[in-house]
Amino acid sequence: MLNNKQSAAGNIPRILISADRSSSGKTTISMGLMAVLVSRGYKVQPFKVALDYIDPSYHTEITGRFCRNLDGYLMDENGILDVYTHACEAGEKADIAIIEGVRGLYEGFESLSDLGSTAQIAKTLKCPVIFVINARSITRSSAALVNGYRNFDPDVEIAGVILNNIGSRRHAEKAKEAIEHYTGIPVIGIVPRDPAMQISMRHLGLMPALEGRRRLGDGGFEARLHGIEEIINKGIDVDRFMEIAKSAKSLKSPDNSVFSSVSGADILKPKIGVALDEAFNFYYRDNIDLLKLAGAEIVYFSPVRDNSLPEVDGLYIGGGYPELFAAELEANQSMRQDIKKASIAGMPIYAECGGLMYLTEKISTGIPGKGTYHDASMPESTYSMVGALPGHTIMGQTRVVSYNIGTLNKDCILGKKGNNFKGHEFHHSEIREIPEDAEFAITLSRGTGITNGMDGLISENTLGSYAHLHGVAYRELASSLVEAARKFWESRILP
Repeated sequence: MLNNKQSAAGNIPRILISADRSSSGKTTISMGLMAVLVSRGYKVQPFKVALDYIDPSYHTEITGRFCRNLDGYLMDENGILDVYTHACEAGEKADIAIIEGVRGLYEGFESLSDLGSTAQIAKTLKCPVIFVINARSITRSSAALVNGYRNFDPDVEIAGVILNNIGSRRHAEKAKEAIEHYTGIPVIGIVPRDPAMQISMRHLGLMPALEGRRRLGDGGFEARLHGIEEIINKGIDVDRFMEIAKSAKSLKSPDNSVFSSVSGADILKPKIGVALDEAFNFYYRDNIDLLKLAGAEIVYFSPVRDNSLPEVDGLYIGGGYPELFAAELEANQSMRQDIKKASIAGMPIYAECGGLMYLTEKISTGIPGKGTYHDASMPESTYSMVGALPGHTIMGQTRVVSYNIGTLNKDCILGKKGNNFKGHEFHHSEIREIPEDAEFAITLSRGTGITNGMDGLISENTLGSYAHLHGVAYRELASSLVEAARKFWESRILP
C-alpha cells in the first residue's frame, strides 16, 4: 500500500503516449513532442514502459534528462511510483513527465490481466493517455477502434487521439470527424505520411542514439531530429497536449524508497568502471544512480576507443551490439588484455548480455542459424574477444525476448545464495564450446539463459549473464556490486 503523503512529483503534469499496436508511430511522435516542449523551455522528464534500452536513448538525447523504465511485471506498484518520483525530482524538478508506452495499450504479460502492460502503468500513475492510431487506409473505422479501446477498460483514461500516417487533407477530415462524433474524444494531432518520420532500425529495435550520431554525424543526426520536431510542431496541438497533461490527478509518495534506503560508506568510495560507447550502452539509469547511492564512484570508459582500463575496483559492462563493432573490439588488444588481467586478479566484473559476449573467447558473425534472424550485412567472420569467460559466441543462432526468473545458487557478486530476481533477456546469440566443468551462479525457473536453464557464467570474480537486472526490481544489485568492489579495493591496500 502507498502512504498518504503527497510527493512533489505527484503534482507534475504527466501524460502517456500509447497506440493500438507496435509500429503505429508512437516512438517518433513521442520524440517530436519532447523536442517541441524542450524548445519551448520545458524541463521534460521522459519514461518508457517496459525494458527497452533504445527508445530511451533518444528520449535522453532530446530532453537532456535520463529516461527511466517503468515495468509492471518486474516492479510492484510502489516500485513504479519510486522510479517515477525519483526521476521527476532528480536535479531540477521536471515541468512535465512524458511516458512512452510499449506495443499496444493492453499488451502485457498475460492475456487476462493488464500485468506488464502500458495500461497498468497508466492506471498506477493516474495518467491520461494520448492514443496514436496508424490511420493509413482507414477513416470511419478509426472511430470504432478508439471506442473499442476506450470501452475495454474504463479505468484507462484515453484523453486525446493523434492520427498518424495521414495521406491527404480529406483523409484527415473524415477520420477526425468520425472519432470526435462517435467517441467524444478530441483529435489533437494529424501527422502526415512522411519518410522524415522514420528512424533507422536494428534487429532489436531502433538504432541507439550513440550509434545514430556516429553513423549520421552530429549534423545529420540533429537534422533528422529537427525534421521530426518540425512535423510534430505543425501537426499536433501542443497547447492542448499540455492541458491534458495538467489534468492528471495527484499521486502519493512511495513507501520504503530504494533510492533512500540504499547507502554506502562515505569514507571509502570504490571506483566502478562502466563501459559506455557505441558497442555498450544498454544501461538502466536507475542502476547507475543506485551504484552511486551505495557508495561507488562511477568511471566511464570505452572498450572500443580507450587504450587501457582506468584505475578502478570493479567493472560493469552492459548490453549493446558488440557484434557490430567486433573488428574494433578485437583490434583493441590492450583493452582486452587489461580486462582479462583484472579478471584473473579477482576484480569483480559484472557483464550483461553484450558484455557477456565480449568477455567470452570469441564472437562469430554472419553465420546463418536456426533462428529467425540473420543479418546478411554482417560478414562471416570470427573475432577474438577478452577470454575472461569460456565459450564461443555465435550470432544469429536464436532469438530470445522474454522475462526471466532466477535464483542465485551460490554467493557471488550479485548477492547471497538463495536470492531471487525477476529480469529479462533479449538476444540473437548463443554461447557454445562451454567446458563441462563451467560454473554458473544462476538457476532459472523461467527464461533461456546460457545453457540448460543456467545463467551467470562465472570465473574468479567475473560473472556474465544474458539476464538484464533492474536495481528497483532486484534491490540487492547495487549494494552487492559495490560491496564486492570495496572488498577488492581493501584486499589490495590492506596488509
